[in-house]
Amino acid sequence: MNIFPLETAPAAENNPVLNIAIFAAFVAVTLFIVIRASRNNKTAADYYAAGRSFTGPQNGFAIAGDYLSAASFLGICGAIAVNGYDGFLYSIGFLVAWLVALLLVAEMMRNTGKFTMADVLSFRLKQRPVRLAAAITTLAVCFFYLLAQMSGAGGLVSLLLGIDGRIGQSIVIGVVGILMIIYVLIGGMKGTTWVQIVKAFLLIGGAIAMTIWVLVMHGFNFNTLLEAAVVNSPSGDAILAPGLKYGANPLDFISLGLALVLGTAGLPHVLMRFYTVPTAKEARRSVVWAIWLIGGFYLLTLVLGYGAGALVGPEVIANAPGGVNSAAPLLAAELGGPLLLGFISAVAFATILAVVAGLTITAAASFAHDIYANVIQKRKQNAGGSPVQADPNGEVKVARRTVVVIGILAIVGGIGAQGQNIAFLVALAFAVAASANLPTILYSLFWRRFNTRGAVWSMYGGLGSAIVLIVLSPVFSGSETAMIPTIDIAIWPLSNPGIVSIPLGFLLGWLGTITSRRVESRELAAEMDVRSLTGFGAEKAVEH
Repeated sequence: MNIFPLETAPAAENNPVLNIAIFAAFVAVTLFIVIRASRNNKTAADYYAAGRSFTGPQNGFAIAGDYLSAASFLGICGAIAVNGYDGFLYSIGFLVAWLVALLLVAEMMRNTGKFTMADVLSFRLKQRPVRLAAAITTLAVCFFYLLAQMSGAGGLVSLLLGIDGRIGQSIVIGVVGILMIIYVLIGGMKGTTWVQIVKAFLLIGGAIAMTIWVLVMHGFNFNTLLEAAVVNSPSGDAILAPGLKYGANPLDFISLGLALVLGTAGLPHVLMRFYTVPTAKEARRSVVWAIWLIGGFYLLTLVLGYGAGALVGPEVIANAPGGVNSAAPLLAAELGGPLLLGFISAVAFATILAVVAGLTITAAASFAHDIYANVIQKRKQNAGGSPVQADPNGEVKVARRTVVVIGILAIVGGIGAQGQNIAFLVALAFAVAASANLPTILYSLFWRRFNTRGAVWSMYGGLGSAIVLIVLSPVFSGSETAMIPTIDIAIWPLSNPGIVSIPLGFLLGWLGTITSRRVESRELAAEMDVRSLTGFGAEKAVEH
């Protein structure tokens, strides 16, 4: 067993020239795919929903590609390597969360919507306030998720190129942001989807190969692997038992668990994936493919995480550029030297590029379709007094401009979030999604009495409480690992806001509804019931 010395961990098995060559090849191939796919981007449906042209298996791989982000590969492997059992809770939470999304909202959302989550939430409610609130929550969730991906990109590429320090990683994050903008401007949802499919193949294939390799080195005996991880961990047997990370504050663990399990069903970039298939049947097929791919991958993270702990060591991982997020690349270097390190890191880089592209197209679609086309434009009136309909081409132009703005904000936020575990940052995005989006989605789909005031209160209340608690938590300030370590305004003791903000979102949705005298259209409620359950009329535009 070869354990790198701390000071040489990133460099001993590193070949920057080889790594740059592999990276360049991946970027060239994916850009070629994006350019080829973009040739048929002629309408808003092409740009936002890939022309609804993907089959169930293709979309299943794309969903897996969207869901298996840098947090799944880099963050969880690092969390397991360092914190053992408590780190594996991320895998469990993310997997169970997908089941919640599958059973409660996925198909019904696809049947009811057109391009965005707001199409569903505003279907039978007052359009402007609900669309505006839904667009704002979508942008907030995408921003928090982008922080995680950009932070992971900085740490990953810094590890490969031997770059240390905030300035070098900040430059890397800037390059990733620029590439992301190019991908989305050129390819739209179609190009992004094909990149997701390719990335899912590579990521799952690479994870399977590394898992088999780790098991071969330990005689295909998982107990032997765990024993090696215990020997190599400063925490000893504690990495096999609950409580190493969250034992001191069980409420923080409960809050994290709520966010992980309930957050996926409110993630707009995952829900938007269901609009890329032509029928409800293909949506169901894509779900079946996705659940097998995602479930299998999260089982692999258990072997990869403990394998990194056993073969590389938690202390080496923690001291490498990128910190805990470097566990999987360092494990690849230990197994196959610089060539495997370059390949696995390039796959992880493709993972980040694909996910940030998906997040960006979702955020841009939400702003252009929901705020520009259905709020700003419809406030304008023509000479006859009727609302002006947004030009679809103009809508896409607005979406493209929004991509640039979101890219710049993601670069700035990613630079500020350096050093954080990206699985943990994603958990914050899940908490915001579960607080701001999930209550309104469930109420809209399952409670006929639900009205506009309930939707607006739920979304703004859930979003506002989640963000306030994050800002007042140790994640934001007051510690060396905080986003802004130079100040201390941390008065909320928990790192995740879910335990308060999620129930508050549900409570405000109920309270807003029962205190409002407004009665929404019964005809639209009945139409929504039929459409959500059967898919009848799902291909029509959602306009009321």
